[in-house]
Amino acid sequence: MSLKAKLEAIIYAAETPITLDHIIQLLNESAVAEGATDDEVKSRVHVVLEELIDDYAPADRGIEIRQIAGGYRMSTKPEQHDVVRDFAKSLKPPIRLSLPALETLAVIAYKQPVTVPEISEIRGVDSSGVIATLLDRKLITTAGRKAVIGRPILYKSTKEFLLRFGLKDVAELPSMEEFEKLVAESFQNELVPLSDNGVEVVSSDVGDRRVESEPAVAATDMEAASTEPHAGESDPAA
Repeated sequence: MSLKAKLEAIIYAAETPITLDHIIQLLNESAVAEGATDDEVKSRVHVVLEELIDDYAPADRGIEIRQIAGGYRMSTKPEQHDVVRDFAKSLKPPIRLSLPALETLAVIAYKQPVTVPEISEIRGVDSSGVIATLLDRKLITTAGRKAVIGRPILYKSTKEFLLRFGLKDVAELPSMEEFEKLVAESFQNELVPLSDNGVEVVSSDVGDRRVESEPAVAATDMEAASTEPHAGESDPAA
């Protein structure tokens, strides 16, 4: 990968303006391994960075690289603010799920199609109220009835679920061990950030920034923060 491509990717992915020193620090190890001195690396990065800024400068480009608060940040140009603002307003708002709802969704995603009694048995609590919450948010849907006594309804994940979690299909779900680790780490930080189509959009008067999140479940602007439970939710943990 060329140096310019690396710089472009780093600036695009940075959540906050990234300084030249930080960029050099990220690239320095591989450059030094190739025999370049620190001064040579800094000089080269500075030159290529200016070339990259010039690449985005023409009027037919909707994005620019700007110097903000001592760092570099990729953003839409001010003259495109109105159209980007309208686009941002059209996006679906983040979904907030309680921990019981996220647990139930995980069971359905990995065991689908599955019935409420089966979900409740796995979780150890009544999950019927949480099911209503997930149905309201269109993350799950019905999948017929199971051919057993009582013919309970089967549930499966939806296309909306795939969109929210940035998955091609359920085959891309991480292993249960990886998922449990992800949830544990995420709730230590009080939320699981996942975005609509895996993209976070931040609006401001000077333009909008578009940052791609991590792929799949770890990527993804669904926030699994504690919220008020859905009406009628019978899970005591909810």
